[in-house]
Amino acid sequence: MKQTGTYFILITVMFIWGMNVVAVKFLVEHFDPVMMQGLRIGTAGLAALIVLYFLKDLRKVTRTELIFIIAGALFGQVAHHSLLAVGLQYTTASNGSLILGLIPITTAVLAMIFLNENVTKSRFTGILLGFGGVALVVINPDDPAGAVSSGDLLVFLSMFAQAISFIIIRKVTGTLSSRQLTAMMLLIGSISLVGISFAVEPVTAEPFLTAGTLVWSVFFSSAILATGMGHILFNAAIQKIGAGKSAVFNNLVPFFALIGSFFFLGEQIYLTQIGGFILIVFGVLLGTGYIEQQYLRTKKYSPQ
Repeated sequence: MKQTGTYFILITVMFIWGMNVVAVKFLVEHFDPVMMQGLRIGTAGLAALIVLYFLKDLRKVTRTELIFIIAGALFGQVAHHSLLAVGLQYTTASNGSLILGLIPITTAVLAMIFLNENVTKSRFTGILLGFGGVALVVINPDDPAGAVSSGDLLVFLSMFAQAISFIIIRKVTGTLSSRQLTAMMLLIGSISLVGISFAVEPVTAEPFLTAGTLVWSVFFSSAILATGMGHILFNAAIQKIGAGKSAVFNNLVPFFALIGSFFFLGEQIYLTQIGGFILIVFGVLLGTGYIEQQYLRTKKYSPQ
């Protein structure tokens, strides 16, 4: 029964994260993208910090941990969120969500390179399927040359930066609570993004003063529910059922984002996107070693 409750929480988080891609696409049409992301994840970081204070899950970090936290924030917050926000100005939310679906595979590839994890035939096949799925997604159906948009490329780089941050996170969560790590990364990333925004964007107060109730509702829902509470709940699920089982649920994010982009943004869904989504899901299940682990577990406990 406890696992059923955890699964329900994970599905809810995946739904919120899928809708969050749609929300960010909506928000970049009303605010400067880098400033918006800085303020959004800063709000999320403060919300997470308040929750962790009452949970008594905060402590002083060591110098080594702080170095890893800053590095993780630079890749996972600054690079990921800025590239994602700018990229979504030039591509659809549906394309963006499908490209982000490559994060588990890319993390697995980086783990093979930097953490010396094993490469098996099934994992290699999954990696090829996953990247093949994204290649299918980013082909522009309206362009005979099949050009890839600059937005798709920026979202891809954003996905890659997030995967790098996950490798860094693996290095530090052995000694530091993943929830405290997340909150600190959000706050450091927020300060950095706001600073960068003043340098690269014509930041003015007008968009924030003229934004309507709907825009601010989406902003705070995205910040507090998706980025703040979403990560805390996801990390709690990892502690209960493990990282492997939890990661599989990430395959639902592109599915919910596709539905959300269709109903809320009026984006068209192409057959290439559906085909790409299927390839990415199978690619993630193979490339992360999930199917292989389940097969070996079944074989181990099956009657001889």
